[in-house]
Amino acid sequence: MGNRILIVEDKADVRDSMCQFMLLTGFAAAAAASAEEALEHLRQAEVDIVITDIVLPGMGGLELTKEVKKGHHADVIVMTGYSDNFSYEGAIGIGASDFVIKPVRFEELLLRVRRVLRERELTEERNRMMAELQTLAITDGLTGLYNSRHFYTQLELEVDRANRYRHPLSMLLIDIDHFKEFNDRFGHLEGDKVLARFSQVLKSCLRTNDAAYRYGGEEFTVILPETGAEEARTVAQRIRAALEAEIFSPDPGRPVSKTISTGVTQYHPNEEMTAFINRADAAMYLSKQNGRNRVSVLHASPSEVDPSAC
Repeated sequence: MGNRILIVEDKADVRDSMCQFMLLTGFAAAAAASAEEALEHLRQAEVDIVITDIVLPGMGGLELTKEVKKGHHADVIVMTGYSDNFSYEGAIGIGASDFVIKPVRFEELLLRVRRVLRERELTEERNRMMAELQTLAITDGLTGLYNSRHFYTQLELEVDRANRYRHPLSMLLIDIDHFKEFNDRFGHLEGDKVLARFSQVLKSCLRTNDAAYRYGGEEFTVILPETGAEEARTVAQRIRAALEAEIFSPDPGRPVSKTISTGVTQYHPNEEMTAFINRADAAMYLSKQNGRNRVSVLHASPSEVDPSAC
């Protein structure tokens, strides 16, 4: 069957003939004698177009149109035999897609139905394209993680939420150790494989509310809402151990493992976002200075460097 049409008309002969015509022209047609019956049908089945008379017993067709547009993904074509009492502009203004005068010529109604369906398909395609473009705009093509632009947008939201509700917020800044040397030795294609695989490992170590980002090159960030520094350290250690356990084979028979240096810090209430990011960066460099393949925590005060980097 084709697209799903629901005809709402209180006169049985009109309703039945219209439904029969829609079935004969290839649509999956159903009928209702009132707006209330139509809404019950919509609660139980998906419908593409509702064709409704304006004058109905009980709830009228215009009120039905409002209810359909409010709670269902369907277009509405309204019909009336009282052209002086109801206007095209009024029907369109409450969400109807088209307006026809009774008695309805079936051929004209078919043209209008097909036009509404065509516009519906174009709108859905445009929405899909916009969603894809939006995803591309915030996603890193190689790793599939969010990109740095989205990182700053999301971090601003999380910082605002942390300040408003006084909830903890932590961040990880991660750098793959000796990545330039790996690229120089084995080539960028092999380096890309490491970046892509690490991104998968990273995502597998995170919880639902956490978000990972490719910050740039071989650097990654993770935003950890509702998370204090010690819990963030645990997450960072899980990521570090998971990557260390991975084996790469850029040359046959010569397995290579990669490690990361990670900085961890917790947001201090009302501090500038740049200070928060810079402290995570400083903590990551602390890990590098202390031998790499480790996690370091740096607290809000510059003098409070956690000595238990591991």
